[in-house]
Amino acid sequence: MNSSSIGATIRAALIVVSIAVLSGGCYLLQSAQGQLSLMSKREPIAHVIANKSTPPALRVQLEAVAAIRDFASRELGLPNNGSYRSYADLGRRYVVWNVVAAPEFSVDAKEWCYPIVGCVAYRGYFVEGRARRYAARLRGQGLDVTVGGVAAYSTLGHFDDPVLSTMMGWNDVEFAAIIFHELTHQLLYVPNDSSFNEALATTVEEEGVRRWLRAQGREADLAKHRVQQEHYAKVINLLAATQVELRAVYASGLAPEPMRARKRAAFASMRASFALLKAGWGGPAPFESWFDEDLNNAHLASIATYYSCVPGFERELKAVGGDLGAFYIRVRELAKLDSEKRDALVCGNP
Repeated sequence: MNSSSIGATIRAALIVVSIAVLSGGCYLLQSAQGQLSLMSKREPIAHVIANKSTPPALRVQLEAVAAIRDFASRELGLPNNGSYRSYADLGRRYVVWNVVAAPEFSVDAKEWCYPIVGCVAYRGYFVEGRARRYAARLRGQGLDVTVGGVAAYSTLGHFDDPVLSTMMGWNDVEFAAIIFHELTHQLLYVPNDSSFNEALATTVEEEGVRRWLRAQGREADLAKHRVQQEHYAKVINLLAATQVELRAVYASGLAPEPMRARKRAAFASMRASFALLKAGWGGPAPFESWFDEDLNNAHLASIATYYSCVPGFERELKAVGGDLGAFYIRVRELAKLDSEKRDALVCGNP
């Protein structure tokens, strides 16, 4: 690490630790420590590629990342900064583990509020054991809980986010998707509105992947990606339909035991429907690992955060003829509205 990088890390350390101390929370302090540890491992991608000791497979992946990163700013109008231009080897499977929770009889996620990012529907930990212990505490309070490992995340442009070793092993389409998604968070982020932020990033991610594959003349890969996205959409629709069904059950006024029985039946039906979808595809299915778990309200709540508003953003992009510059102007105007008006325009029915 050169002297300028060391200086940047020290300045960032002071910022992060100051936030944690002023906020007075052990959780935020562990978050600051985890972020600083991650930042200390960064190395410019160009240096890693040039290093003769770099494994060939890693070099090929990082060369693909560098090309994708340039495409993101040049063709998609995403921030042209230091993010995803460095690499960090973390030596573990995931960078963070997110805890998502919801009440026993609700499909709305519990929220946690933090400095800078506002309120979000998850709580992230850099150490898996801490995430599991916190999840156990929430279960002890009667909440439905899920813990999921995350391979990448964004600091919203406050730091130069690196490409992580936790992302290695992905194919280049997956690299493109995550880089486009996370850079969109840096382009625009509305505090306290996870559904808006994640759906916007998901929309740009998908449009970006399509444009990137077309630019390389990879029509066969684009066709394969479209099939995968169709499968993805069908599973999302199944999860969303179950969420709607359960919302009606929870609002029905039933006594707890009959309501629990209806809840179990809804999840059993969803599991059976998923099995039919997977059998028809004859291969891996989106969210397959979820269906190996004990599914609960928290799983459905986390899906709503990412996808419930995507159709609205797709309508906005179509309305400007696919012009991303005009689309970004439009979504910035939407971001200025109060949450009720914004939800009505983007997340409501056309």
